[in-house]
Amino acid sequence: MTSVSEVKFTRHALEKFDSLKRYGFHIDESQVVDVVLNPEHVERRDNQFFAVKLIDSKHALRVVYEKRKGFLVVITFYPVRRERYDL
Repeated sequence: MTSVSEVKFTRHALEKFDSLKRYGFHIDESQVVDVVLNPEHVERRDNQFFAVKLIDSKHALRVVYEKRKGFLVVITFYPVRRERYDL
């Protein structure tokens, strides 16, 4: 299993925290890491993984990440409506 210290964020992903706050979504790094380490659903396209986990009664958090040598890199993340993913 991957530890929290082995999950890194791209600059774009780090900037998403402030962007989402402007839209009323207060997401922190621990929530994003939790989605990566404990997803409810994961899809894979080439070398990217798309993990999804519920964050409230209407929304789930979708995290795009890649596995690199010895760690995971969060590329981006965004809230989605639960019904889109049948959650």
